[in-house]
Amino acid sequence: MKYQIKQANELTEKEIEHILQLWEVSEWNTMKPDYFRSFFKDSEFHLLLDTTEAILAIIRVNFDFTLKIEGEEYTFAEVVGFVATHRKKGYGSELIQYFMENVRERNMETIGFCHSELRPFYEKFEIEILYDKAKMIMENTGSEWVNSDDDDILIFKVSEERKKLLSQLSTENNAYLITKE
Repeated sequence: MKYQIKQANELTEKEIEHILQLWEVSEWNTMKPDYFRSFFKDSEFHLLLDTTEAILAIIRVNFDFTLKIEGEEYTFAEVVGFVATHRKKGYGSELIQYFMENVRERNMETIGFCHSELRPFYEKFEIEILYDKAKMIMENTGSEWVNSDDDDILIFKVSEERKKLLSQLSTENNAYLITKE
């Protein structure tokens, strides 16, 4: 098995097609490779590949992720799109280990999110979890601000100062997801 990092413009058409199948996002099913590369230009893709270069597991890192907390904007690398091609084969676990090592080497401020039922998976890698704090992140739907549908914030690598800010989120102290137009 091989660990590889690719930018969106380095992915082959076959890889893009496979990634979209793995993600199972219906509105992305018809996305063409050129549009995919443009849409995910602020992302990098961490891949676990088999000997034939087929994708076994993937993590997308979104570098266009900013939270406004207490009037200040904080940018993080956001872990999204984490999926393995086959469940219970260890591919996701192996990719997470490579990924965590890479994040530490690069000293990259990185967070992710999960639903409560996935806690045990992340806990076994000793990834710090800020339980029930993701719900305190407000997202703009265009007409109103709504709570994130994730439960927890995953701390892959974050400074103590930023970790403290995230851990203090509450219904009285929300974070707001800032999207660029």
